[in-house]
Amino acid sequence: MSRAWHAAGLGLALLLLAGCTAAPVRDTAPAVDPARARAHQEARRVQLEAMPAWSLQGRLAVSVGDKGGSGRLDWQQDGGQWRVALSAPVTRQSWRLSGGAAGATLEGLEGGTRYGPDAGALLLEATGWPIPVEELSWWVRGLASPGAELEFGADGRPRRLLAGGWTVDYQEWSAATDGWPDMPRRLQAQREGVRVRLVVDQWGTP
Repeated sequence: MSRAWHAAGLGLALLLLAGCTAAPVRDTAPAVDPARARAHQEARRVQLEAMPAWSLQGRLAVSVGDKGGSGRLDWQQDGGQWRVALSAPVTRQSWRLSGGAAGATLEGLEGGTRYGPDAGALLLEATGWPIPVEELSWWVRGLASPGAELEFGADGRPRRLLAGGWTVDYQEWSAATDGWPDMPRRLQAQREGVRVRLVVDQWGTP
C-alpha cells in the first residue's frame, strides 16, 4: 500500500468516526435504577427511529499508533442513505463517503473515486482499516447496534457500548431540546491501537 493510501486511511479513520432494534443491556452502575435506565433508553430509541432523516456537525481528533490529526465532520443521513464528509483545514483536504443498500462510493482519495457493494469492505480494501460503517450511525446517536451491549451510568444514560471489539465511551451528553431527546455531545471509540474522539457541535434535521 502506497504512502498516499496510508495517508488516506488516516483521513478516513478521522472521517468515520460512515434503523434500530433493542439490544442486550448490561447494568454496571449501582446508583442507577436498571428498569428506569432501560425505559429511558427505549424512549430515546423510539423517538430517534421516528427521525429517519438527521444530520450532525462536529469535530474529530484521531490517534492511530504514533500518528494523529483532526478535522471537521459533516454527517447527513436519510433513512438507509448516508453521506459523510471530512475536511481538514490545515491540509485543505477533504474526503466523502456515501452509500446505502445499493453500495458505497468513496471520493477525494488520490487515485480517483472507488465503488463497492459494501462500505466496510470498500474501506478495508482502499485503506486497510476495518471500520464498522453500518454500525456507526447507531453509535453516534447513543444507540446499540444489533448484538452490542450497553452499560448505563449513574445518570441513567448510556455510559459505554461494546460491539465487535470496539469500546465506545460516552463522556458527555446534551440535554433534550427542540424535539430531540438527550444526545451524545462527546464520545470516544477505541479498538486495537485506534482512538477516535468526536465532539458534536450540532444535531439537525432537514
